Amino acid sequence: MQVGEFLATARSSLAQVATTEARLGATAVLVGSAVTVALLLAPRAVTRAARELDDRVLSDPRIPDSVSEARWVLPPSVVVRTLQTGVFVAATLAVLVVWGREDLALAATVLLASLAPVAGRVLLTAALFVGAYVGIDALESWLTAYAAGSDRINEHQEGIVFRVLQLVVLLAVGLATLTVWDAELGSLLVGAGFLGIVVGMAARQTLGSLIAGFVLMFSRPFEIGDWVEIDGEEGIVSDITIINTRLRNFDGESVVFPNDRVTKATITNRTRRDQLRLTVEVGVDYETDLDLAVGVAEAAVEDLGVVADVPAPNVLPTTFGDSAVGLTVRFWIKHPSAPRRAKANAAVVQAVKEAFDGRGIKIPYPQRELAGREEAGGFAVRDGVESEEPPTSVSTTD
Repeated sequence: MQVGEFLATARSSLAQVATTEARLGATAVLVGSAVTVALLLAPRAVTRAARELDDRVLSDPRIPDSVSEARWVLPPSVVVRTLQTGVFVAATLAVLVVWGREDLALAATVLLASLAPVAGRVLLTAALFVGAYVGIDALESWLTAYAAGSDRINEHQEGIVFRVLQLVVLLAVGLATLTVWDAELGSLLVGAGFLGIVVGMAARQTLGSLIAGFVLMFSRPFEIGDWVEIDGEEGIVSDITIINTRLRNFDGESVVFPNDRVTKATITNRTRRDQLRLTVEVGVDYETDLDLAVGVAEAAVEDLGVVADVPAPNVLPTTFGDSAVGLTVRFWIKHPSAPRRAKANAAVVQAVKEAFDGRGIKIPYPQRELAGREEAGGFAVRDGVESEEPPTSVSTTD
């Protein structure tokens, strides 16, 4: 039935309402009915429907939490106000017809009818964005649960995958919204392509870092919390984004590397295998029994709690120094970190020094031996009195 036919029917039905008293009575009935429905029945009906929705639908464990949390987008109060507005508008149109202002009611009805498609598009757009919010929240919950139960994805990869999925969902919702509002997608895509070329040329380094971020995500040379060295900078990985990587060095400073620089640099990950080998150099006198010195040093290091039992520490003679035979003490630590490394090195140096002192093994000072050429008669050290047979050599200690 068309709007004009509806008004004609309403006019014939209200033809008997000709007197002012009758119109006043009809107006009172319409206003009273509108107030009763809008202020009493509508809030109760919406509240009851919301309670039933919570008890019978949203409380079901199969419903994602994100759906329940999305109720703030469309709370019951908004539904109540919308229903109240509709009731009062309908009552107002009816009152206009009762008082013979069908033309004004017709104009208002036509205006409302013309606004209906716009209102529908607005509601559909709002529904799309609500769906995007719920979908993104559900994707985040699913991805977090999957990452918690899988060793194939780390925290860095989880963040990158979530951002990519978020962009895909928002892009799809944006295109759907443009379609709802009858936007010309062809021209928009052409403009977006041209803009993409301009932005790509202007932000080549940023795009390179972006691509390098995905490379790091799949190659996984390190994770957040790892102790690494990148281009000579050493520290703990504090954050990895698709653009840059941040280290926290041992001076408390934050060092930021663009990801394209990280992919080109030499990376040393000291915590990847959850153990780290350290070395300490020590020298013993040339007259020392090397087997004895090696055994004493190994026994001293094996008794330390900061040193791992497996692989066992070992000591090897490695160099002939100017004043001593060099020994290299090699040992491993578990769960490596910079403080544990410093603590282990200090403990090994102290233990070896105490063990050598206890067994009378000398760690010599640097020494130099000075000698004169034999064919030149050597040289003599005089103390105010000329020596008849000067010594040919003398040793001094620096």
